[in-house]
Amino acid sequence: MASQEESVQVETNAQDADSKRSPFLESLGERVRTLRSRKGMTRRAVAVAADVSERHLANLEYGTGNVSVLVLLQVAHALQCSLAELLGDVTTTSPEWLLIRELLGKRSEADLRRARVQLSELFGEGGNAQERKGRIALIGLRGAGKTALGQRLADDLGFPFIELSREIEQFAGCQISEIHNLYGANAYRRYERRALEEAIQIYPEVVIATPGGLVSDSANFNLLLSHCTTLWLQADAADHMGRVAAQGDMRPMAGSREAMEDLKRILEGRAAFYSKADMAINTSGRSEDQAFHALRTSVRQHLTLPV
Repeated sequence: MASQEESVQVETNAQDADSKRSPFLESLGERVRTLRSRKGMTRRAVAVAADVSERHLANLEYGTGNVSVLVLLQVAHALQCSLAELLGDVTTTSPEWLLIRELLGKRSEADLRRARVQLSELFGEGGNAQERKGRIALIGLRGAGKTALGQRLADDLGFPFIELSREIEQFAGCQISEIHNLYGANAYRRYERRALEEAIQIYPEVVIATPGGLVSDSANFNLLLSHCTTLWLQADAADHMGRVAAQGDMRPMAGSREAMEDLKRILEGRAAFYSKADMAINTSGRSEDQAFHALRTSVRQHLTLPV
């Protein structure tokens, strides 16, 4: 592993090499950073998973490392993405992809959202509007209040409440940290999908508190969006960190000297996905009662219930 002095030297070298950077390597490095943030992984964690030095990975992210294809493949595996996604344009793989890309390439986010919804309906992967209406799924980073506010909302509506993380542990027979340690991230995503599918199948009306990283898996997030009304509980990074620490749990940032910066990058990497929710409530600067009142009002209006 690289020492702190080595990391500083990497950044200094990267700054000195600004004028010599290749545009391709710069964009490649940016994609690596974006994927890493989206997955909520530190540079050190990716380096360990990819079996490369932290310094080597830093050079790649700064666009100064002309790495081999094999190293890129190792990094792609560590980030749980395809090499094509890491390199860029997966939509060049077939004529149909190219034609679809041409149709969608210059559309607005609103147009793309409509296209995604219609494609889900076309391929039978989405529930109808009425089925989605009664399933309320709360998304957002840990510390946003999904469990506390979700339980209160479920009690208010008379709906069952599910904390999806607990359901995942029931399926796996062990804690989430052990799932990752023993079986890896891909196994965790399979348990996550299984728990989500069962919740959708069993409950026509329910409040679901989802794991913060669910949006990192496009298949599972699509399933959630297709079958549930989603609500993003937003909060500032400092509030996320403070609330998790107040619960006595620093696991998300354990061992990191730059915990707040890591948390900000995770939030930045996932915000574009969280923003796909049907509704959003900002819990920062609000007491739990104030946040719950805003949540209750939005959901009851959505369900056309008395406020």
